[in-house]
Amino acid sequence: MKCPFCSHADTQVVETRISEEGDFIRRRRQCAACDKRFTTYERPDVNFPAIVKKDGRRIDYERAKLVASMNLALRKRPVSTEQVDGAIERIEEKLLNLGLREVASTRIGELVMRELKKLDKVAYVRFASVYRSFEDIDEFKTLVDEVRR
Repeated sequence: MKCPFCSHADTQVVETRISEEGDFIRRRRQCAACDKRFTTYERPDVNFPAIVKKDGRRIDYERAKLVASMNLALRKRPVSTEQVDGAIERIEEKLLNLGLREVASTRIGELVMRELKKLDKVAYVRFASVYRSFEDIDEFKTLVDEVRR
């Protein structure tokens, strides 16, 4: 594994941990040249379904997009990286268990909203306000009232 800091090819595994669910391995590595540490994740290579956008375009599933949208909603919120990783793993597991070749982007949005609602109510409202494209303040108020219940 090449060092992300200095690009040296010689790195050593310092610590290995298996996730609680057993579906990926987390490895702490140390560079032999610069001594910096970094984390890598080892997970099975699986084929996720294609994502069908609202306009009908089909795109490949990208984990990075899911991570970015969740992190944006959770920005400056008291939610740990481990909790976010767990939520993303659950979303990906549900996508794979559907057994479909294509999934509507709206379905992924609903899965994200369900996970965010469990993690943090403010993040849920943030994501929902963008995802559902509210037209007026009353729609937003209805969502906030729903969360309060």
